[in-house]
Amino acid sequence: MGYAARAGKLTAAGVWLGGAVGLAIYWGAGFVGLGLLGLFFGLGTAASSWRVADKRRLGLAEDNKGRRTAGQVLANAGVAGGLGLLSGAFPAFAPLGQLMLAGSFAAATADTLSSELGNVYGRRYYNILTFRPDMRGENGVVSLEGTLLGLAGSAVIAGAYCLVRGWGPWFGWLLVAGTAGNLADSVLGATLERRGLLTNNAVNLLNTLVGALVAAGLWWLASA
Repeated sequence: MGYAARAGKLTAAGVWLGGAVGLAIYWGAGFVGLGLLGLFFGLGTAASSWRVADKRRLGLAEDNKGRRTAGQVLANAGVAGGLGLLSGAFPAFAPLGQLMLAGSFAAATADTLSSELGNVYGRRYYNILTFRPDMRGENGVVSLEGTLLGLAGSAVIAGAYCLVRGWGPWFGWLLVAGTAGNLADSVLGATLERRGLLTNNAVNLLNTLVGALVAAGLWWLASA
């Protein structure tokens, strides 16, 4: 919280909400959950700050001088915070809840890196629904480079989770969960967000929810 406030990475409301979400995550997932939160925040901040001059020239720089608002904190980490609360309140749910939490961060990281870095390093941009060329930075527009960078972000989250929990099929599960959330984000962006039916924060929240639910679904299939 102190770093985010001093470095101007979050608004004042974002700092306090981020602290509350962090406490919820810590209650249910301990330092592993906090580590994933910190890793997502660090990667997302670095990606947002990378080649800002180029993003401004292209009209893609974030508003509010790049500072994340409370709404953005809730959109990217609210699902993880809720899962932390459930895991803390119901210990029997904690193993699954912590995997779902990692899935939500895998999706959030994939979306952030694919959009922030894909807009810089992408060569060709396509509408996720029609696969026809489309304008860079528009909702629902993807690039191969951005998608691969998003997959790399999910891999970082999955690797960090496995370093503590042990290596197993959940590494692949988290890659799938992160990619599914990222693609769902693009589909929602191309449809409901373009029509003004959903805000960007709402789309990001659903992205993390899809990541968490896909991780849970893969857990359930493996256990069946």
